[in-house]
Amino acid sequence: MNLPIAAPEFAAEIVTRFAPSPTGYLHLGHVRSALAGWQAARMAAGRFLLRLEDIDQGRCRDIYARAIVEDLAWLGLNWDGAVRRQSQHLDDYRHALARLEMLGVLYPCFCTRRTIRAEIAAAGGAPHDLPVPYPGICRRRSGDERAMKIAAGADFAVRLDLARARALTGPVYWIEQDETGSRRVEATPEALGDVVLARKDAPASYHLAVTVDDALQAVTLVTRGVDLFAATHIHRVLQALLGLPVPHYRHHALLTDAAGRRLSKRDGAVTVRAMRAAGASPQQILAAAQSSGR
Repeated sequence: MNLPIAAPEFAAEIVTRFAPSPTGYLHLGHVRSALAGWQAARMAAGRFLLRLEDIDQGRCRDIYARAIVEDLAWLGLNWDGAVRRQSQHLDDYRHALARLEMLGVLYPCFCTRRTIRAEIAAAGGAPHDLPVPYPGICRRRSGDERAMKIAAGADFAVRLDLARARALTGPVYWIEQDETGSRRVEATPEALGDVVLARKDAPASYHLAVTVDDALQAVTLVTRGVDLFAATHIHRVLQALLGLPVPHYRHHALLTDAAGRRLSKRDGAVTVRAMRAAGASPQQILAAAQSSGR
């Protein structure tokens, strides 16, 4: 893998992407995200890419991957080049992880979710499902203790040592675009803390894989939902550590249901498949995807 080293502020060609996980059928929220990227690329005579984030083999299914490709084609959201499937490029993420290891910004974490929640509760935090920074239990372990646990076969995840990473990168920022123009956003990843970058059953987490993929695919404008805005703080740190190009970002509003909840697979959002079966046309579905949001 040859990761690009230059970090241009601006690019001559607009390259966007849509990167769903094939863990279910597409719903209107997915269509809104795909349409945002497709329109941005087509209006600028650029390129629109399709990527399937299918590293999680426990949840991803080929039937959903095929359905995503078919539904997008039926909607007229055509893409450029071959579809990139993360599961076919695992060495790319391993190489990136090895570079981070050489920088000394990784450490093994042996904690279970129960251990982490107990530590947070003992420190006065709220043990609920809201995202909270990892409390650093395994960051404080000695090298000998880590080696002994690994030698004994203990399961572990690989975490980013954010304090060390920030000492290397210094201040970083990105350019955020919206309907009114663009603004500079200073990265403050401390709210997310020492995120997981890999696990035993997955050579890369979302944070690492998406950062590497965007660089390798020469994406210049990342269009995605506002729910991923916070993740961009971590992605900028990883880009700085790995010497990767910095795309611009555009985080769009989310579609919500009647109760004000964002559309999601787990909550049974109506799928494109179901709408097609009920007789909806591509134009009707695309219009519905643009009609409302927050």
